[in-house]
Amino acid sequence: MKKSYLYSYIRIAWIVFVSIALISFSINVGLAQIQKVEQDSIIIAAREIIAAQKYCALVTIDSLGRPDIRTMNPFPPEDDMSVWMATNSRSRKVSEIRKNPHVCLYYANHAQAIGSVVIKGTAVLIDDMEEKLKRKREYWSQSFPDWKYLLLIKVIPERIEVINYKRGLYNSPETWSVPFVELKNP
Repeated sequence: MKKSYLYSYIRIAWIVFVSIALISFSINVGLAQIQKVEQDSIIIAAREIIAAQKYCALVTIDSLGRPDIRTMNPFPPEDDMSVWMATNSRSRKVSEIRKNPHVCLYYANHAQAIGSVVIKGTAVLIDDMEEKLKRKREYWSQSFPDWKYLLLIKVIPERIEVINYKRGLYNSPETWSVPFVELKNP
């Protein structure tokens, strides 16, 4: 009799263990799916705000560790949300990026109050003629007559923060923290 009780307890314990494991797995899969939906929604909301802007602000860090900000005319984000823009290779921003590649892009239209996007990431300087030709803009012939000093900046995003009123993405009323996604880029 004692053996049958022992086997019954073991069987019940095994069923409980397997059930808890399956429930835990289901919850984790469900949370991952929710996080994926939230991430996709935030990126869609970010693209909407970015598409409504012609310009953004690029923030770099100067040699004293202070932020420098300037207006840029970026290309629309790539599929991975990386952002390209052109600059003069002799500019202050290029020397600052060479010393510290951590940058921030800021997109907003405060007049229409539709929201804002902050992209924090790493800037890479690209001096590749194929990439330049692929992204050629008409005003470059005036700004860079022989393209000698034309340099591309590619911002690889690591964190995207978004406020998009139309899509219901607001900052927290208590902490003012903003909806965001962390991106894992190679």
